[in-house]
Amino acid sequence: MPIINRNIFQEIIKTINKTITVIHGARQVGKTTLMKSIEHYLKKEKNISENQIFYFDLEDFEFLDLCNGGYKEVIKSLEFKGANFKKDTYLFIDEVQYLDNPSSFLKLLADHSQIHVIVSGSSSFKIKSKFKDSLVGRTINYELFGLSFDEFLKFKNKKFDLKNTDKKFPTIIIKELRELFVEYVIFGSYPKVVLEKDTDIKKKIIKQIIETYVRKDIADLADVRDIRKFNNLLKYLSKISGNILNILDISKILNINRETIEKYLFILENTYIIKLVSPFSKSPKTELSKMPKIYFEDTGLMNILKLYDFPKEIDGALFENSIYNLLRKIADIDALYYWRTTHGQEVDFVIENINKLIAIETKLNFYKNTHPGLRSFNERYNTKKSFVCSLDGQNIIYPWQLMNLL
Repeated sequence: MPIINRNIFQEIIKTINKTITVIHGARQVGKTTLMKSIEHYLKKEKNISENQIFYFDLEDFEFLDLCNGGYKEVIKSLEFKGANFKKDTYLFIDEVQYLDNPSSFLKLLADHSQIHVIVSGSSSFKIKSKFKDSLVGRTINYELFGLSFDEFLKFKNKKFDLKNTDKKFPTIIIKELRELFVEYVIFGSYPKVVLEKDTDIKKKIIKQIIETYVRKDIADLADVRDIRKFNNLLKYLSKISGNILNILDISKILNINRETIEKYLFILENTYIIKLVSPFSKSPKTELSKMPKIYFEDTGLMNILKLYDFPKEIDGALFENSIYNLLRKIADIDALYYWRTTHGQEVDFVIENINKLIAIETKLNFYKNTHPGLRSFNERYNTKKSFVCSLDGQNIIYPWQLMNLL
C-alpha cells in the first residue's frame, strides 16, 4: 500500500532539522506510521543514506535499556552501526515516555548540531512530568489525532475537493459524503480501523486498543491500582458524552471518591481518551462558568465502550461528539468552549479564534429557520458567524464544510 501522508506531515518536515521534534498522540493514531513517513521522505526526497537514519522503539527492552544507559552508549551504538556525525543524522525514538530521564538524554543528543531527534509519546502527562526546564526552547510539539474527515476520505481513496468553498456538490455527491461521514462516526478515526473492511475485525482492533491502554498506560505508567474502578468510570463516561460533567453525581453513582475521579479524569484527558470542554462565560451570574462538558477523542472507541458494539445508525449525542472531533483537529482554533445560561439557553460549541467568536450548534436534522440558542448568543455577543451543523435540513452547513468556514 502506498504511503498516505497525514495533514501534519508538511508542518513537521519544515522543522525537523532545527530542534527536537515531539509528536504527542493516543495509541494507534498513527505516530509510528508518521515517523516512518518522515523516514521515507528523508531517504527518497533528501537522499539521506540509511546508515544516517535510526529508529528506536522503546517498547522493545533492548532499545529502552540502551537509552537508559545514557547518551554516550547511544552515540557508541550509532557509530558502530555506521553513523557519521559530520553529516545530518536522524534518530527516531518511539514511546519516549518510557525513558527514565528523557530531558538530560535528549538535551545531550541535541547538543550535537548534526543529530536531529524526532520522538513520539502516547502519554502527554508522563512526557510533561519528565521533560524538565533544560529542554525549554529545544522542542517543537505536535499533536497527532485520529484521522480528520478529509484524511479519512484519502484513506478510503475517495477524491472530493472539500477545500473548494465555491463548489456546490450535486445531490448525489452530498448523499455519498453523508454516508461516508456516518461510517466515519460509527467506526471512528483510528487509521487501522478505517483501512480494515471487516466490521468484526474493526471491533477487535478497538477492543485491543482499550486493553493495551488499560494494561500499559493506566496500570504501568499512571500507577492506577484499582483498575475495576477506572474501567467503571470509563464506561460510564462513554454514556454521557456531550453532557455537563457533575463529579459529585458521578461519585455517588459509582461509589468513587471525588479526588480519585479527578485523578482519573486527568489521566484520561492526558492520554488522549477524553476531552473536557470548558464553558464560555463573560457573565458568571447568568452563564455557567465552571462545569465542563465531556467528549471522547474517538467515536469508535466510545461506541465500543458504551455498547460493546458499533451502532447501526448515529444519534444526536454521537453526532455532537463527532463535530467536537472535527473542530479539535482544525489547527487554527485557539480555544473551544460550550455556552449555557442559567435559564437553559445553550450553544454546543463556541470558538474563540483571534479574538473572534464563532457559534456552532449541532443537530442531526434541522428544518427550522433559526436556532434559539444561536440567536440568544448572537444577541449577547454580537457574533458575526454562527451555524447549525447538520447532515440534513435547511439553513445548515455540513460537517465537511467546517474547515473552510471557520
